[in-house]
Amino acid sequence: MTPDRSPEFLARLDAWIDAHFDEQVAFLQKLVQVPTDTPPGNNAPHAERTAALLAGFGFDAEKHAVPQQEVRDYGLESITNLIVRRAYDAGGPVIALNAHGDVVPPGEGWTHDPYGGEIVDGRLYGRAAAVSKSDFATFTFATRAVEALRSAGVPLKGGIELHFTYDEEFGGELGPGWLLGQGLTKPDYLIAAGFGHEVITAHNGCLQLEVTVHGVMAHAAIPDSGVDALQGAVAIMNALYAENTRYRAEIRSQVPGISHPYINIGWIQGGTNTNVIPGKVVMKIDRRMIPEEDPVQVEAGIRRLITEAAASRPGVSVDIRRLLLAESLKPLPGNRPLVEAICRHGAEVFGEAIPVSGTPLYTDVRLYCAQGIPAVIYGAGPRTVRESNAKRADEHLVLDDLRRATKVVARTLLEMLG
Repeated sequence: MTPDRSPEFLARLDAWIDAHFDEQVAFLQKLVQVPTDTPPGNNAPHAERTAALLAGFGFDAEKHAVPQQEVRDYGLESITNLIVRRAYDAGGPVIALNAHGDVVPPGEGWTHDPYGGEIVDGRLYGRAAAVSKSDFATFTFATRAVEALRSAGVPLKGGIELHFTYDEEFGGELGPGWLLGQGLTKPDYLIAAGFGHEVITAHNGCLQLEVTVHGVMAHAAIPDSGVDALQGAVAIMNALYAENTRYRAEIRSQVPGISHPYINIGWIQGGTNTNVIPGKVVMKIDRRMIPEEDPVQVEAGIRRLITEAAASRPGVSVDIRRLLLAESLKPLPGNRPLVEAICRHGAEVFGEAIPVSGTPLYTDVRLYCAQGIPAVIYGAGPRTVRESNAKRADEHLVLDDLRRATKVVARTLLEMLG
């Protein structure tokens, strides 16, 4: 039996991870304790801290700083992406492991310090504890475990790259998109941050638009002297929400784990005072696209819907600006070796079948697949985003999920590189 499938070698991998688990948890705590709230998006300090911690393991992290003006034009403050390259014997594939360090701000309602990394009842609390600083730890220690076997004489072919990036919350174009666009990496396979109880091979796309509704400001005592931009915005909102009803009834995805498209109006601002007819209202909307949809047609349809709704209010005009267009992820045929290995080892480690599914989220993985790189989403975490409180108060990671996911990733790397 080859080393990649031998129960003896798999047991040695698992034992190394168990023996170093306290060290892995401490590593994750240190990552959580450096804020990466985006906005404002000052993420370079976390990259520096991560690189220093990796150096303690003998891993040299290349620091790829995105030019300052490019970052500021994007609406952020600083981005330094990291690549760690671990080369083994010739003749095997290069497998990249990607996780993002940028996160949404913590918000209100926390009962634990969002930057404390506090451990209570087997759970590590903190912003990004689950999504996705956890997988900085998963991927780093899975790589270390595989290399421990290599040091003991187990041959490895190919290589591993750790990609720790800082632009997932804004779309990934200055994270993995920038690394790929600069020609800094072109791996043969990718495993990206995810949760441990399923393998994700497809995800939704996302269109985000800023809609500015123009009216004419006037005194509330003489409303007919103005044009109420808020009433125009209400007409637009009603039209958009009506689309959600239509989506549920008429448009369904065939991908397990993905249901139907959805529109969310996530931000709205307008008016100057309670006694003034609003002259301008600005909204930001988020349209999730199922894999079967054409993004060009979706955007054209939403723009048409908004324009027609605004026209129903005399005197109202509208400007529409695209903020983000993230295409959906469709599985590439070449991802089969990754999927099969993770499902097999996951079933052994978790003691239950690991299903293959899609997710309504959107991720940086689409950027790798657009370059022809077969990819899957798998890492440390529960069955659902809700269980982890990701993007909510008291985000946390069950430490046993971290341990088990690290074993699954390490076993998969050994099989792919063995």
